[in-house]
Amino acid sequence: MPLQGMAESLRIEGAAVSTTHFDDFVRDTTNSDPGSEKGLDSEELFGLYTSWCILNACPQESADTLWQALVVRGIVPGHNTLAMTGPAAADYILSSAPGLV
Repeated sequence: MPLQGMAESLRIEGAAVSTTHFDDFVRDTTNSDPGSEKGLDSEELFGLYTSWCILNACPQESADTLWQALVVRGIVPGHNTLAMTGPAAADYILSSAPGLV
C-alpha cells in the first residue's frame, strides 16, 4: 500500500498508534539542518521524544515504536539532517547537562 494511502493510524507490534502523535513530535521538535554531518542520533532523538511527551502530557511509546514511526517518515537516527528546536529541545539539553543550570 502506498504511504499516501495509509490510514491515520500505524499498526506496530499489535498496537494502534496515532500517526499524528509522531507527526506532531517531528514538527514541534526538529528542523532541517542541511549542513549537519549526521543529524540527530538515536540517543538524542529518544531523549527529545521523552522531553516532548513529558511537556505535552502525552503517553510515551516504546523506543522500537518510535524508530519504526521515524523510518516511515524517512528519518534514520544518525543519518539525517535534523536539528533540535523548541521547548522540548531546551528541556532535553538542560536535563542532559544539569551542570549548565
